[in-house]
Amino acid sequence: MSTAPLTIAIVDDDDAMRRSIERVLHALGYATESFASSEAFLASGAHARVKGVILDIHLSGISGIELQRRMRLSGSTLPVIFITAYDEPATRAEATAAGCVGYLSKPFHASDLADTLVRGLTA
Repeated sequence: MSTAPLTIAIVDDDDAMRRSIERVLHALGYATESFASSEAFLASGAHARVKGVILDIHLSGISGIELQRRMRLSGSTLPVIFITAYDEPATRAEATAAGCVGYLSKPFHASDLADTLVRGLTA
């Protein structure tokens, strides 16, 4: 009897980036649920189904960091990996303070994502 793959949520407003991350995760044996906004993620109830979140920091509407804060305030312990195209020391510090298990600057290598995800899910 095989077990179902772990599901990872991807929240990024860039369609091409979401598809790229999906391909990498599927190749690694994960299932995915993808969302173009924090609001769509929250409305879906996915936080109750997934085992981790790959979350863009700079989203229109609710930012990735604000979404992470809201999840923590609601009691969520989901591991979050932040991704961003705008890597600055202040942004990195804010993401770390929000409680991420990983932080990657776009563009990143698939192997870096894989390593960060494995570390984050086992932390």
